[in-house]
This record gives sequence, C-alpha cells and structure tokens, in this order.
Amino acid sequence: MIRYIKPFLKRFRREDDGNMTIEFVLGLPLIFTIFLTTAELGIYSMRQMFLDRGVDMAIRNVRLNTGANLSHSDLRKMICDFSGFLENCEADVNLSMNPIDIRTYTGPTGQPSDCHNTYPPISPLRNFVHGGEHQMMLIVACYKFRPIFPTTGLGFAFDDVTGGSKMFGFSGFVQEPS
Repeated sequence: MIRYIKPFLKRFRREDDGNMTIEFVLGLPLIFTIFLTTAELGIYSMRQMFLDRGVDMAIRNVRLNTGANLSHSDLRKMICDFSGFLENCEADVNLSMNPIDIRTYTGPTGQPSDCHNTYPPISPLRNFVHGGEHQMMLIVACYKFRPIFPTTGLGFAFDDVTGGSKMFGFSGFVQEPS
C-alpha cells in the first residue's frame, strides 16, 4: 500500500502549479467552524444574560413584596416575563429553591446536574423571636435550550444526551418579615 502512496506524495510535493484547491478545501471548514462557534457563543451569552436578568428581577419583586405568598408557577411566570428572549420559557425553565445556613455555608458543590423542580415555600416562618436569624434562600433557575448549530463547533459541545443543553441562573435572598 505504501508503494502506491509514496510516488503520489513525491509528485504532490514536487509540483507547484495549479490553484489553491487544497488550501481552500482545508481552510474553509475551519473558517466556517470558527464563524458558527462565534455566533453560537454570542447567542448563548445573550440567553444567559436574559436568564440572569429574569431571575434577578423576579427575586427583587419577591424581596420587595414581603407579604406576597408566591407559588412555584407564579415565580416561574415572573422569571419568564422578565427574561423576554428565552424561547418556550415557561416549559423549559425549572426552579430549585433551597434554604441555606449562613453559618455553615460552603457553596454549591459543582454545577447542578439535573433540571428538576424542587420548591419549598418562599416565605420563611413568620414566628419571629427577637435575636433569631432570618432564613436565606438560594434559587437556581435551570433553562434547557437547543443550540442554534448543534452539529458544529460550540453547538456540538453544548449538545448532551437529551438533545439540548442547560444554563443556570442563581440568586439568593432573605425575605424580610411583614
């Protein structure tokens, strides 16, 4: 087999006439991959910004409306209303809210792997004992999305076994007593 390839490679190296076909064929996919990766990264950044904005604005409303008793669907709808760019937001956003002990807080370990809804009540206990501590809550919004170019560059890296990818928005709050 090498006997047939060796003369071809010698002739290929020796000849310098012709056009830029090889360079074009090798370079064009690389240029398109870089272009599509750049476009995918820009759209991903925009989605992440809108998700963070939606979570921050919704949690701001939770903090300001102390007496409001919001349900899971109310909070999800509020996040989706404030984050206008996310496609099919109410179906693809999942929320997780967990209380945090600020004395022993170590931070989230790694990135949340699942996008399941877990939701304890927003309002902490209303029995206020003088000198008692408020309960801090950490909310994690997980948004599942399909990459724009799922077969190229960054879109290929985003795609997981479920046919999409996930991004997360975090926020924390302490609701003041009413």
